Amino acid sequence: MLGKYEGYKFRLKDSILGVQFLFVAFGALVLMPILSGLDPSVALFTSGIGTLIFQLFTKKQVVPIFLASSFAFIAPISLAISKWGLSAAMGGVFFAGIAYSLFSFVIKYKGISFVNKYLPPIVVGPVIMCIGLILASSAVSMATSSNGLDAYKALNPNFSQNDSLIIAFISLATTLACIMFSKGFLKLIPILCGIVVGYIISMCYGIIDYSKIANAPWFRVPNFSAPSFNFDAIIFMIPVIIAPIIEHIGNVIAISNVTGVDFTKNPGLDKTLLGDGVATSVAALFAGPPCTTYAEVTGAIRLTKAYNPAIMTFSALSAIILAFIGKIGAIMTSIPPCVLGGIMILLFGIIASVGIESLIKDKTDMEDPRNMAILALIIIPTLGGMSLNFGSLSFKEIGLGAIIGIVLNIILPKRAK
Repeated sequence: MLGKYEGYKFRLKDSILGVQFLFVAFGALVLMPILSGLDPSVALFTSGIGTLIFQLFTKKQVVPIFLASSFAFIAPISLAISKWGLSAAMGGVFFAGIAYSLFSFVIKYKGISFVNKYLPPIVVGPVIMCIGLILASSAVSMATSSNGLDAYKALNPNFSQNDSLIIAFISLATTLACIMFSKGFLKLIPILCGIVVGYIISMCYGIIDYSKIANAPWFRVPNFSAPSFNFDAIIFMIPVIIAPIIEHIGNVIAISNVTGVDFTKNPGLDKTLLGDGVATSVAALFAGPPCTTYAEVTGAIRLTKAYNPAIMTFSALSAIILAFIGKIGAIMTSIPPCVLGGIMILLFGIIASVGIESLIKDKTDMEDPRNMAILALIIIPTLGGMSLNFGSLSFKEIGLGAIIGIVLNIILPKRAK
């Protein structure tokens, strides 16, 4: 039923929604492995497997979340591959997933009060806001094709940045029109409608590279490879889990706010963290990127009000199938970034609004100097690109902002009521 969480309902008619949500995640899903030197087809496969594993661990109350490539690991994996090779880097990711899973047992035995004490809304809310806002430049970059304009000019010499923005605007406008004015089935697939219309406009502009589709085989086995275990790579990779753990908790709270169901209590953060950790370790066995919860999918869920977790099952199955079908994968990779960028501007803004909403629902007193300080000192260092480096260990962006928020929440005295 539209607009209400009813638990897990496996309905074939929801399969198209699953494909839509895969489209939402697709850009970031394949971009992360491309930037870190991994195979995007393997990333598709492991995101699908990871999401199914996550659902297995949350089967008491399945959470409508999609797992895919974690951007927090881009720099560590790239460096680990250059120093120790791909297999050793994946060995490090495997043990990072184990450490991630062990943290879930801390939550299990300490209880939700542990999270409430160290991660109250004044910490988690700004972190959720930053998850959306820190991606703003990525969305704008995609919409303007700032990194891919030369490739489009090779196909259409007259193509300009303004043309890219026009395509992004049409994709966004189509999505908004479906959200605001459509009825029935179209209201459930506004993002997919935006992508289809944007793709057709891109064809008219002549910026679709059909050669990649023509040359792609129908069947292609991804470049799976097994991990090896190097102590230095393992020690290097484990501390990176701090950022995705905080991001995970923020996203679970965000989807709880969106659906109106408190998933931190049922199935519980211990189950969701364990599912995410195990999914990361399993991904490493195939040379896939670490898994994390995707906030853009949460934004899409809020837009469509399609809360059925089975939709994520269809997304996962679609990702697994696409990993082996070269033609379809080539069509998806041929979608111009400007098409996705226009839609991402909306979705990332919605994620930020979920963080604001969590502060409003908690009735956080923003006249309290303590709360103002925590909010400011999470947002500015995170969005300003500040980083703290301790040898090979680095804290920046979401990880740094979350740590600052946690520390300030502990040491700053609360105002007497």
